[in-house]
Amino acid sequence: MTAKSAAAAARATVYGYPRQGPDRELKKAVEGYWKGRVSAEALRRTAAGLREANWRRLADAGLHEVPTGDFSYYDHVLDTSVMVGAVPERHRAAVEADALDGYFAMARGTRDVAPLEMTKWFDTNYHYLVPELGPETVFSADSAKQRAELTEALALGLTARPVLVGPVTYLLLAKPAPGVADGFRPLSLLERLLPVYAEVLADLRAAGAEWVQLDEPALVQDRTPRELEAAARAYAELGGLTDRPKLLVASYFDRLGDALPVLAKAPVDGLAVDFTEAAAANLDALAAAGGLPGKRLVAGVVNGRNIWINDLEKSLSRLGTLLGLADRVDVAASCSLLHVPLDARAERDIDPEVLRWLAFARQKTDEVVTLAKGLARGTGAIAGELSANRADLASRASSSLTHDPAVRSRAAAVTAADTRRAQPYAERAAAQQEHLGLPLLPTTTIGSFPQTAELRGARAALRAGRIDTAGYEERIRTEIRDVLAFQEQAGIDVLVHGEPERNDMVQYFAEQLTGYLATQHGWVQSYGTRCVRPPILAGDISRAEPMTVRWTTYAQSLTERPVKGMLTGPVTMLAWSFVRDDQPLGDTARQVALALRDEVRDLEAAGTSVIQVDEPALRETLPLRAEGRDAYLAWATEAFRLSTGGVRAATQIHTHMCYAEFGDIVQAIDDLDADVISLEAARSHMQVAHELAAHGYPRGAGPGVYDIHSPRVPGVEEATALLRKGLEAIPAERLWVNPDCGLKTRGWPETRASLENLVAAARTVRRELPGDSA
Repeated sequence: MTAKSAAAAARATVYGYPRQGPDRELKKAVEGYWKGRVSAEALRRTAAGLREANWRRLADAGLHEVPTGDFSYYDHVLDTSVMVGAVPERHRAAVEADALDGYFAMARGTRDVAPLEMTKWFDTNYHYLVPELGPETVFSADSAKQRAELTEALALGLTARPVLVGPVTYLLLAKPAPGVADGFRPLSLLERLLPVYAEVLADLRAAGAEWVQLDEPALVQDRTPRELEAAARAYAELGGLTDRPKLLVASYFDRLGDALPVLAKAPVDGLAVDFTEAAAANLDALAAAGGLPGKRLVAGVVNGRNIWINDLEKSLSRLGTLLGLADRVDVAASCSLLHVPLDARAERDIDPEVLRWLAFARQKTDEVVTLAKGLARGTGAIAGELSANRADLASRASSSLTHDPAVRSRAAAVTAADTRRAQPYAERAAAQQEHLGLPLLPTTTIGSFPQTAELRGARAALRAGRIDTAGYEERIRTEIRDVLAFQEQAGIDVLVHGEPERNDMVQYFAEQLTGYLATQHGWVQSYGTRCVRPPILAGDISRAEPMTVRWTTYAQSLTERPVKGMLTGPVTMLAWSFVRDDQPLGDTARQVALALRDEVRDLEAAGTSVIQVDEPALRETLPLRAEGRDAYLAWATEAFRLSTGGVRAATQIHTHMCYAEFGDIVQAIDDLDADVISLEAARSHMQVAHELAAHGYPRGAGPGVYDIHSPRVPGVEEATALLRKGLEAIPAERLWVNPDCGLKTRGWPETRASLENLVAAARTVRRELPGDSA
């Protein structure tokens, strides 16, 4: 096909769409089901209605092909585990008794059975449930969900394309099941898994699928020759099937590198490639591979992960270079639109001038359709859209919001001395112990306590004007008093005020920093039913006044025990926001760090002796390929140290991380130079404690003994066993006892019981230590 005919054939599509609904209807239905207020049938009706609404919206916008199978009650990787029969033995009885309840048991655990481990989906803030596999795993096909959703879309008269996690990525994301011998690699199960995928593909073809998309984002990471050879085998076998639909293999988030020629040569019918991240590298590699003659190329030229409008002329130029490299060039977002909010038009409180710069899922869909129209029919067909887009881009580039000379001057004046504590850790540790007088195995929590319905109601009442500021603040004071009283009664050593005044650990600060924008309806799924509203980092950052000192100081006035000041670190402030794309991330991180440095100094001056600067996103934002990691970690760790580097020796600096593969960043954790780090460890069975020990990590650490993302209450014996396991790696004088993460999403009954058990476990293990007098 010629370039001209390839352009004329251009169609518009996307890989996935936000699941939660415009008013988070899915979240409410699922949580209602868990609480027994919503029946299984009502939950299914809600889900079906949301799917239909999404598909109709996409079709009405002008998409030629809608995705199916991307919708999920909890997580699409968990859906894949169900599809291939990879149900852990401990959950099998629950799944066999009731498929829906068993599904949620795998996601959340039960009173007696732990859930699957959860971690970040590549370098996004979405969390997936990690498959557990072993040499004895037996796969079996169950394509009921995938067939049913395809049938629903086809019944609406739509052209639909099922989207599945590909077999290679599925195995590369998996971990050995608990108890499996060292050295087992889940990828060794590929030959066992491929026949199951073949059966699913045959089922989908029989149900009416012309195309099926197999997502292989793991192939944009650094891969060994053996892993690339596995990908070649997988797609030689699946492509060689006779009873199958056409296969579209998709990747996103980075460049494909050596995997691109592997996929280009495979007997599949098309590739979907990200041309927003590492666009030039993917384009060059595609050309070097000889293109995709006779195949379909889906070009992801609209950024599916950020919220800035597309430069339509630039994208059309990029699409033009792709013509001639494939038999057919279609237009798409770079990845699923799961990662962005639903509709920018719902935002009423953002300056209309700024709103022009924003594109959420619905606007991105419109951009994809516009680009496909322009590619197929020429720029004259979209002249109005191009003119408006040029004006919107110019408005952003010239706005005073994006440039503050004072902020830029201060950032440019930072020196190396600003990013280091004045004293070595040993000297600091001695000063802190003398000042704080903590026992061995000191207990603490990560920061937040349950956000009750009363608290959320008070916040909503304040926004609606039903109560005044004085009434709201009295409610906050009452909550802080109650949280502190419980912690003292439970015997916790280092307290927190519970953060009742905070809506979200990033949004709360963003609303008080210049350069940030907050949304009212910009919800994005983080995991399961947990939705967040990432703020928008639109301009240069500064702090106008103290953000946390008032409530931290109030809490400290109520107790003799130390109360931690709680801040969100600069990297997490970036990672859990939609960041500006018009300057390097490191420059933005330095601006945020300087604002936080001012807050740390004000907390210390007000008498706060323990200050926690959370960086749960440090690992999450790590570049997917090794070539970019050193530069990223250099500015990321510098930003943390810039935030905390100005305090006295006796002020103890904590940080916190959760739900990530920490082994990749142990040196960076060390480079933060925090006095104490708390990390997720309960679901991963203290793996991180041994990773720290292997590195020789020299400072305090609290590997979590309470998994807060499950409603389970860990017993004293369970927490005690985890603590003993932690002591195998971290000496008692440096080991802290804490949950995995904040308690915001938990209820009070389980929180009380779990923390009381945590303290009891700490006391039990203290008594076992030599010379302990507890």
